[in-house]
Amino acid sequence: MTGCTRVSAGCDHCYAHTVAHRRTRDIYLKKAPVRPNAALASDPFAPRFWEERLERPLALRTPRRIFVNSMSDVFHAHFTLEMIRRVFEVMCRANWHQFQVLTKRPDRALRLAPELPWADHIWLGTSVEDMRVAHRVDALRRIRQPRIRFVSAEPLLGSLDTLDLTGIHWVIGGGESGPGYRHCDPAWARGLRDLCQRRRVRFFWKQWGGLTPKAGGRWLDGREWNEYPVELPLAVHR
Repeated sequence: MTGCTRVSAGCDHCYAHTVAHRRTRDIYLKKAPVRPNAALASDPFAPRFWEERLERPLALRTPRRIFVNSMSDVFHAHFTLEMIRRVFEVMCRANWHQFQVLTKRPDRALRLAPELPWADHIWLGTSVEDMRVAHRVDALRRIRQPRIRFVSAEPLLGSLDTLDLTGIHWVIGGGESGPGYRHCDPAWARGLRDLCQRRRVRFFWKQWGGLTPKAGGRWLDGREWNEYPVELPLAVHR
């Protein structure tokens, strides 16, 4: 899946939108959007379903973490239940990987979850850039199917000190990167880390951000925070 539409402030400087319009524009425009019309056909970031790419994870024989997906939102309204189910079926078959599904639309994920195949190696998360969208975590915690539920606080645009982490296993935090990036206050990062420690939730600080993702490094108070809820399995079951 590729393509999306903006839903909140965290989308304002979306890297996937930039990539689609600058680096992959010609490739994407050759593919019809899932709801074809004149306006969408000329938009490289319109939602598109790439059936020919579905089984690529099955060819990756070494266990790895796979982010699903970096160029779209699996639960975008343009993607049908059948399309989403096919993605989940492939993830279930490729049970030697860990799949991290991140959505800004956990309410739709909540509605569709009972109709999808699930397995313990499929994690589900939602993006929360500030407390204005904290309601997404309320929807996420109501989805009982995933073994691991996580929050991506990236880009972190405000304090999340009062975020309810009940039922959440992992939090990823980070500053914004790219042209026009918005500054991440260190107090927001520390507050989020301290909240995770109080609630015994694993914490991963990804980056401070800047013009490039690595511009500000990723040290927080003298160390890197690389906590995960579980590690990759040592044995490969196929």
